[in-house]
Amino acid sequence: MAQKEVQQELSVDQYTLGLVGPDQEWAGTVADGGTIRTHTPPACWGPMITPEFRGGHEVTRPIRVENAEVGDAIALKIRDIEVTSVATSTGSMAEREGAFGDDPFVDHRCPECGTEWPESVVEGTGEESVKCAECGANASSFGFEYGYTVAFDDDRTVGLTVGEEGADDLANRADEAMALPENSRQHPILLYKPSEMPGTLGHLRPFIGNVGTTPPVELPDSHNAGDFGQFLIGAEHDWGLESEEELAERTDGHMDINAVREGAVLVCPVKVDGGGVYVGDMHANQGDGELSLHTTDVSGRAELDVEVIEDLDIDGPLLLPNEEDLPHIATPHTDEERERGEQLAAEYDVDGVDDLGPLQVIGSGATINDATENAFDRAGKLLDMTEGEVRARCTFTGGVEIGRLPGVVQLSMLAPMDRLEERGLDHLVREQYGL
Repeated sequence: MAQKEVQQELSVDQYTLGLVGPDQEWAGTVADGGTIRTHTPPACWGPMITPEFRGGHEVTRPIRVENAEVGDAIALKIRDIEVTSVATSTGSMAEREGAFGDDPFVDHRCPECGTEWPESVVEGTGEESVKCAECGANASSFGFEYGYTVAFDDDRTVGLTVGEEGADDLANRADEAMALPENSRQHPILLYKPSEMPGTLGHLRPFIGNVGTTPPVELPDSHNAGDFGQFLIGAEHDWGLESEEELAERTDGHMDINAVREGAVLVCPVKVDGGGVYVGDMHANQGDGELSLHTTDVSGRAELDVEVIEDLDIDGPLLLPNEEDLPHIATPHTDEERERGEQLAAEYDVDGVDDLGPLQVIGSGATINDATENAFDRAGKLLDMTEGEVRARCTFTGGVEIGRLPGVVQLSMLAPMDRLEERGLDHLVREQYGL
């Protein structure tokens, strides 16, 4: 990947074919302190039904950040998110037997002629519409076990599930309704026109489901996490891994945490020189856990400011969400609360009230318990704490939230500001929460 001219503002409109890693072509180089702008296509369902893809998402090519070296971290400050799709389809998935080898997200093959990652064409609409260009068979690896189509209002504040007539209309103008960017290579999921549970109104609040930095090994983009990554261990395709230790090279970009939205700050590990920031998998909304494993995938624009944090040496992401997205007991203390704390300190002969700030440590693993243990390990290393102290602080001043089942979590605590200062994070926390 060649070095590019450093730009203060970098717009990216080129995407990978489902992979992240050091083999991907750079999109360009942004200045430390600069701004990245993207217009990304939907992830999940579109790439899932497009058999040319090697992973389940369509994310940007990696972006080099000036001055970012292995062992540093990159703070991504999400300044703006805008949904450009007017509708989408989603639901829980059904795998199509014979259309893949080890993994329906990765090693696609035509169930009739056996062509691997076959080129495909669209004929008509519905779940039979994605055809192998070689033999004409249905080449998609997925259908819906239960599916629905959602239309959005003009302001993207609510979405309504539609019936058969509305879903058919949207299927017949699927590219336009999904607002696929010019360089996108996926088939739009609106083609499938599912129409179950019509008349259900949902609140929209967009966020980015797969955003982070490039791992030092090539991975399917949807598997850059400790839970989905389990499917790579022992797999016989080109991106198979031998062990959990190899999976530890991941950067956990695929989080599906709905708090990674406008106003949040995400701090990502640098595991290749330049960082290799990538963005994709925007969702119009999602409940905690992403219980269907998929949600409202959309095209959308994002604007992120970047800042290199030297020598932070983290293994996975840290999140500073909007204050309203924090658990109540993990929010910053008010002046009145601190005053009462000082009164208690005087009464009980305590030296003083510690200066604390909110922090979320992201963990991932095969299960929620494994992901929580991973977050304990990461938090302990970051803040020089025993697991006992991490558990205690998270119980008293935070908690654990489920990003995605089966195994992505946010471990929240009010962390000592002196520890954050030692790691070069205190300025981000103070700025984010007005401390």
